[in-house]
Amino acid sequence: MDRQKIKIAKIEVKNYLQVTFSKRRSGLFKTASELCTLCGIEIAIIVFSPARKVFSFGHPNVESLIDRFLSRNNTNNNPIANNSLQLVEAHRNANVCGLNLQLTQILGEVEIEKKRGESLDQMRKTSQSQCWCEAPIS
Repeated sequence: MDRQKIKIAKIEVKNYLQVTFSKRRSGLFKTASELCTLCGIEIAIIVFSPARKVFSFGHPNVESLIDRFLSRNNTNNNPIANNSLQLVEAHRNANVCGLNLQLTQILGEVEIEKKRGESLDQMRKTSQSQCWCEAPIS
């Protein structure tokens, strides 16, 4: 079953606009979260709904990223602050890399166990079909 193509145009009906925004917003935040996990990046997203409500997503959090972005010019003039930030970021990146490695290993183990379960189910079905003569007569 193929997806239908949707014409990209501004949605005029306000209810449809709000529903579409809600669905797309959660997808956007989910994709941003996956990007943070996979690549070990920091991200801040701020969106305004059609009703003018503010929604945000940030990793590690929006406030710290915005503060760092706004004060970026001030820290560039201070080499001690730059070195400290680089050390903290390197340590955090090392932790993220370790966690990503653990996640990859665990996902591999889960996949192996799923395949093992499928083969056990297949063996059980095969053994049940071979013993048809021992089944009770109804």
